[in-house]
Amino acid sequence: MKTINLALFASGSGTNVENIVNYFAKNPQINISCVLCNKPDAYVIERAKKLKLDFLVFNKADFQKNGKVESYLLEKNVNFIILAGFLWLIPEWLIEKYPNKIVNIHPALLPKYGGKGMYGDNVHKAVLENKEKETGISIHYVNKNYDEGNIIFQAKTAIDETDNIESIAQKVHKLEYKFYPQVIENILLTL
Repeated sequence: MKTINLALFASGSGTNVENIVNYFAKNPQINISCVLCNKPDAYVIERAKKLKLDFLVFNKADFQKNGKVESYLLEKNVNFIILAGFLWLIPEWLIEKYPNKIVNIHPALLPKYGGKGMYGDNVHKAVLENKEKETGISIHYVNKNYDEGNIIFQAKTAIDETDNIESIAQKVHKLEYKFYPQVIENILLTL
């Protein structure tokens, strides 16, 4: 297997980014090339600095047109993209450049609770309000619509009567941390 250079896209605190970096730290064939972020004040940037990772902060214009972001991905020789809490819709130019090479994790059992605005606590609140008996994670390929790409993997967790938004979030995070790096690795082994 040749070396695969990953780019991690994130918009928030970066706990999934750190988890993925730590998981692949001892795998010489999988290199975390860089972190890309659309929010200049996101804590993921501090994590990237601590982890000694190159990073790029970009705005909407940089992302919509294949210019700054595309040049950076080329410079870093990126072969595969992982979305780790990234909230913007992926533009078509990027999907065309990386067909079936962009993967996302969603904090619910798709196709339920997906789409624009359905992220983080918004998802957990909707799950709770609809009195669901279970929730979980969905890892899927990215297409031009929010959360509609082919599902690769799902894991479930029960919702108890005593659960609230915070406890559901904790259960979902445990699933993310356990399964996302493993599923990424399994995908990369097939390349």
